[in-house]
Amino acid sequence: MHTNNPHHARRWTVLAILATAQLMVVLDATIVNIALPSAQRALHFANSERQWIVTAYALAFGSLLLLGGRISDLVGRKWTFIAGLAGFAGASAVGGAAQSFGMLVAARASQGAFGALLAPAALSLMTTTFTDPDERNKAFGIWGAIAGSGAAIGLLLGGVLTQTLSWRYSMYVNVVFATSAIAGALALLRNQAPAVKPKLDIPGVLTVSGGLFALVYGFSHARTSSWASHTTIGFLITGGLLLAVFVVIQSRSRNPLLPLRIVTDRNRAASFLSIGIAGAAVFAVFLFLIYYLQQGRGYTPIRTGVAFLPMSAAVMLSAMIATNKLRPRLGPRPLAVTGMLLGAGGMLYLTRLTVASSYATGILPTLITLGIGLGLVFSTSINSATLGVRPTDAGVASATVSASQQIGGSLGTALLSTIAASAVTSYVTSAHAHPTGLLLAHAAVHGDTTAFAWAAALFAAGAVIAASLYERGTKALRIDAAAAPATAH
Repeated sequence: MHTNNPHHARRWTVLAILATAQLMVVLDATIVNIALPSAQRALHFANSERQWIVTAYALAFGSLLLLGGRISDLVGRKWTFIAGLAGFAGASAVGGAAQSFGMLVAARASQGAFGALLAPAALSLMTTTFTDPDERNKAFGIWGAIAGSGAAIGLLLGGVLTQTLSWRYSMYVNVVFATSAIAGALALLRNQAPAVKPKLDIPGVLTVSGGLFALVYGFSHARTSSWASHTTIGFLITGGLLLAVFVVIQSRSRNPLLPLRIVTDRNRAASFLSIGIAGAAVFAVFLFLIYYLQQGRGYTPIRTGVAFLPMSAAVMLSAMIATNKLRPRLGPRPLAVTGMLLGAGGMLYLTRLTVASSYATGILPTLITLGIGLGLVFSTSINSATLGVRPTDAGVASATVSASQQIGGSLGTALLSTIAASAVTSYVTSAHAHPTGLLLAHAAVHGDTTAFAWAAALFAAGAVIAASLYERGTKALRIDAAAAPATAH
């Protein structure tokens, strides 16, 4: 079974390298959030421009992921992985040394582009390295824990580096991650490129990259202007149309970029949607709670990062127990549904926040509940999303996982930010009083709690989707045995 798998003997060391790279990509979505105020003061850019430091990364990463996944299937995963790491390190060094706003945005976009090469190659190496069902569960438990807690680790690391050294080190730190992973990859990985290389589906690449770019841009634009803006509507409609054209092209292409069989499988479809919904909710939690703790409660960057640690611990513990103990016995459905319901409960609890709420009683219970829920959702759905795919499709299936999380995060952040902003405005206008500091503080918390109520609704919808799409019991795991020999090519 393992004869054709060159990484089997070193699989746990390979996992450590892949996990390092994955952690770097995931924490980079949030590490810069904490450093943003300092970077803004140093480079003198406006509040209206600030979001581009975050959005440039998300746009490049989200829109190029499927192309990155297909490149790793065509060229071979080892060299795609190393090229992604080297490029990411270079872009991070440029970002750390940035002397202007434009230079920093360009560096962030380059990080996103190389991340789109790196993330699918890493996950597909995982999928093809761990073929034994029990070991696969352990490996994906670790992977799910990183996916769910990497953002919180990014906040803490960003806080420590910004407060003790400088905001520039939240970029420079990637060079350390990337060079150690490159060294490991050169020593341990073997490149496996397909003997027959199918042609790259260029119309597919252009339509899906354009469509995802337009969607993420449209949602980001809604966050800073409004949903009614012509630009927002234009980009969202264009995004939708391009993705519809992409689906038509994929159904007719001889070498599709995303073979539709990957998405039309019930359990995989449930997994992609679950990852997207959990991504949408979790990014929003970070955004609103960071502002609540730093602006409302006066927390320092390090203290804010530490405040999220219980959630990281809960995610890690829950992901490991779910994949090793619960999933083999129960199948993915009850775990994903329970995870979503815990998420909804945690969000509803947060709607009780007031200006004077304490961390211990107002926020900590939610962080732990949410951490357990996210651990269940992420580990279960990432494992199920890559289960039983053909070795030639491992890269693109892995890219779809990352794209679901990235697009979910972008859409969730934009949607909930816009809802929160309108709630703040209506609170202030309905007060019919001169906006004092206290009134504005109450309005800000009202905006947060409104967003949390919507996030609870998102999780509830996720529970319904998971319950209706995932197959019952361990039927959803039946591909394990069948896929193992095939995956060992």
